[in-house]
Amino acid sequence: MDIFVADLLAVEKEAAGLLDKILRGGNHVTYNPEKPYRRSVRLPEYDYSRPGAYFVTICTQDRVCLFGQVMDGRMRLNEYGDIVRACWLAIPDHFPRTTLDEFIIMPNHVHGIIVIVDNVGATHASPLPSKPRGPKPHSIGAIVGSFKSAVTKRINETRGTPGAHVWQRNYYEHVIRDEVWLDRIREYIAGNPARWEEDENHPERIRETHEKGIDRVRTRE
Repeated sequence: MDIFVADLLAVEKEAAGLLDKILRGGNHVTYNPEKPYRRSVRLPEYDYSRPGAYFVTICTQDRVCLFGQVMDGRMRLNEYGDIVRACWLAIPDHFPRTTLDEFIIMPNHVHGIIVIVDNVGATHASPLPSKPRGPKPHSIGAIVGSFKSAVTKRINETRGTPGAHVWQRNYYEHVIRDEVWLDRIREYIAGNPARWEEDENHPERIRETHEKGIDRVRTRE
């Protein structure tokens, strides 16, 4: 496996909930297969509204395969996957400071590159509140939150499930530092369907990890 791909998979594993540490009982955490584990993967001092390119990964609730299936190394979107695609492509309509680069919608997650461009000449209809709640306006957090909300609303309207969760609460992002990383992340995203069988988000890989976690808990007991 390409070292770069291996590194990205390792980071995604951390972003999904630090599963290795949980399974080992590190930091006084006891593994419970029914309990979700989350921690912030944001850099605490970084301004995520700064111009730049960001690689984001967003997973469905419980990593349920909701958006279609991979067949012959290609992703085939279903009705819900088409909704995700439409909402993703609409991001620049709602956030004019953004442009979209490579992206892929997988059965239970989305990978994409969002570029925040310079805000020269931009104006706002009203001043920001002195103590805004939630993500900073025009930041990656605000963009991802808006996208997730739009997808959730449309999918729940389509399937008649008002209030149901579609996405995991958190998401993963990586600040892309240079053109080399940008090109390699593009390749990684484009190659996701071909690697689906080995992907940690594949249902079989999730099941295997779950079973290993239970076995380790039993061993400690």
